Amino acid sequence: MTADLLDAESVLAEAQATSGLSDFGDESYRPGLEALIETFNQAQLSERGRRRNRRRLVEVLVTRLRIEDGFRRHPEIRKRTIKKPMVLTGLPRSGTSALFNLLAKDPTTRPLLLWEARTPDPLDGLQPGQNDPRRDELEARFAEGRKKNPEFTKVHFASADTPEECVLVHAFALHGVQMGFEVMLEPYGSWYRSQDLTGMYAYYRDILKMLDWQRPGDRWLLKAPAHMWGIEALIKTFPDVSVVWSHRNPLLCIASICSMTHLIMDPQMESLDKTQLGPIVMDFYATSLERGLAARDKAEPSRFIDVTHDDFVDDSLAVAKKIYDHFGLDYLSTARSEMESHLAANPKGKHGTHTYSLEEFGLQDKTVLDRFAAYVDRFDISVGG
Repeated sequence: MTADLLDAESVLAEAQATSGLSDFGDESYRPGLEALIETFNQAQLSERGRRRNRRRLVEVLVTRLRIEDGFRRHPEIRKRTIKKPMVLTGLPRSGTSALFNLLAKDPTTRPLLLWEARTPDPLDGLQPGQNDPRRDELEARFAEGRKKNPEFTKVHFASADTPEECVLVHAFALHGVQMGFEVMLEPYGSWYRSQDLTGMYAYYRDILKMLDWQRPGDRWLLKAPAHMWGIEALIKTFPDVSVVWSHRNPLLCIASICSMTHLIMDPQMESLDKTQLGPIVMDFYATSLERGLAARDKAEPSRFIDVTHDDFVDDSLAVAKKIYDHFGLDYLSTARSEMESHLAANPKGKHGTHTYSLEEFGLQDKTVLDRFAAYVDRFDISVGG
């Protein structure tokens, strides 16, 4: 083994030395860790990419150690119940983030915030209502990142307090889509597709309990396109879950997520051929959609509601009310007022406009429309113009 290659034992040992802890919990995390390490070793990562991914693995494992220590010190956490969560999903770039940010303005919701998704373990000595210093540290890092990579900010603005995707929590099981590029590489991509996600969702639920124990909320609001892979496990884990499914022209979704994936991967790779990346990205998200809809068809229809990106752009508040009405939720005047203020303060394109095309990623309109034909027909999605 060369010095450039990762190995599980050295990464685990570094995490233990960094944290001063030794218990990673049950061994269910090991297969995912091994698949990730093998993937990083086989990929044509740059020196920067190797350092970055090793550092991230250690950080994830350190946090897992602290999570497990939190459960040990506070066994009452696992006795909590996550009641009636609302989960947003759909193809990436279909408006799930904008809708998530809007619905999160309702004071009765409990959105998953980025900083706490990165550091869900309880910090000893922190008093109720006291600001967590880890939040401030992370925000400083994001502010620096926005300066260094303004193009990514145009695609996906993030701050410590931004409502964020559940995949950050899934990662502590050493599972899930990770940062969104690992599943585009082998062997992790094939490993992930072959997995039963029930165990990962059980660990995810326990981490939500940990966050709820620290900062309780009335109703959890969660979001990730990756939930399409796990609709069956999601319902099994949260029997009273409600699901909002966002839809958009797949030509626009796939072009945008190809661009976003490239922005994540390119700084980490020795070389990256956009025309080879595009078909991989398209297949991954088309398969996730197909799997999600197949699982949805076996579930109670009333737990789902469909919304469209175009309707959200035309009248965001009407879409919010449609969701509340469908699930029998009170659309209080305070919620509407907060949402109106949010929309006024965050017009479309506030952080800039990012340009991209299918062609630069080796895809043609016909290729994408052929793959998504059943989806377009089922939901009567406009693909013209």
